[in-house]
Amino acid sequence: MGFIKKNLLKVIEWKDDSKNTVVYRFPLEDRYEIMTGSTLVVRESQMAVFVHKGQVADVFEPGTYKLSTENLPFITKILSLPTAFESPIKAEVYFVNTRQFTGQKWGTKNPIAMRDKDFGAVRLRGYGIYSFRVIDAKLFMKEMFGTASNFTVDDVNEHIRPILIQSITDTIASSKISLLDLAANYKEFGEAVVDSSDKDFAPLGLKLEKLYVENLSMPDEVEKAIDELSKVGIMEDKTSTYAKLEATKALRDSAKNPNGNNLAGLGVGLGAAGAMSGLFGATLNSVNEPAPAKAKTKPCIKCGAEISEKAKHCSECGAKQSATCPKCGEAVTARAKFCPNCGEKLSASKKTCSQCGEEMKSTAKFCPNCGTKN
Repeated sequence: MGFIKKNLLKVIEWKDDSKNTVVYRFPLEDRYEIMTGSTLVVRESQMAVFVHKGQVADVFEPGTYKLSTENLPFITKILSLPTAFESPIKAEVYFVNTRQFTGQKWGTKNPIAMRDKDFGAVRLRGYGIYSFRVIDAKLFMKEMFGTASNFTVDDVNEHIRPILIQSITDTIASSKISLLDLAANYKEFGEAVVDSSDKDFAPLGLKLEKLYVENLSMPDEVEKAIDELSKVGIMEDKTSTYAKLEATKALRDSAKNPNGNNLAGLGVGLGAAGAMSGLFGATLNSVNEPAPAKAKTKPCIKCGAEISEKAKHCSECGAKQSATCPKCGEAVTARAKFCPNCGEKLSASKKTCSQCGEEMKSTAKFCPNCGTKN
């Protein structure tokens, strides 16, 4: 008995200097035993769990404890030690790291199928990072850990990553966000995955803290289709010009194949030729179309301006361009001395107003119609 007391364990603690250990089992060598009065030190972001015969017994939060029957009620009840820990406690001590483990990578091994309103059924690949933490040490030990000596972040990721990918898949399918708008909603998408994952992580004693989407990529053919839509958007109302440009390219490519073995290329070439024929034909027609006949003109009898041959008044000075024969009524010019129709000599005693063409006496100095001096 004296030998055992001499080798009793005094302090139980874990000085965590690792970055990827989630659970650490405190080593109990054969010559060490846990006895009443031993000191338990639990640091921040740690929890200490006592396990007896594979069953989780007592759990300690951050703090310093002197082990006794009061703070080890479950083990005391199991062992029913009448000596109040004068004999060694047969139990294992595990430290659980409860800090947040950041920078964990996720990615889709296989494409995620979704239905898009613009492109129909498509597949997506994605990758990013996430962070998690242990929120219930007792539940985590019971559901995931077991009795291994150590449990690392990689061990946790191996178990939760398929659950995470399933949550991501469900969120993508239910979001109904267009492929063209996904990049603008990465943050909201990550938050939705975190919210939807609680029901899967909580039963394991875990919590998904953050999820960041770095990229969601589409198949090559879908990306090409988006590029084509972008071209159409840029061209807008210039689609006719774009079609003619493409026809020109097709005609050029067809001309490089003089043997004509490629029927598809020949068909494209003929279609392009037809388009180009219509283009050039319209241009030639516009060039060869005869100009409209030029109207015949005559000079004004007063100011000499060019006016229509049938005009009765000058468009520049307003002068009347003709008078009438007093015998036959034939229209004659203001300066005519004989009627061109009947040969009647026109009276010299009368003259025509130089402004409005009104007939007046030869001795009149002013026109009785417009008052113009003659």
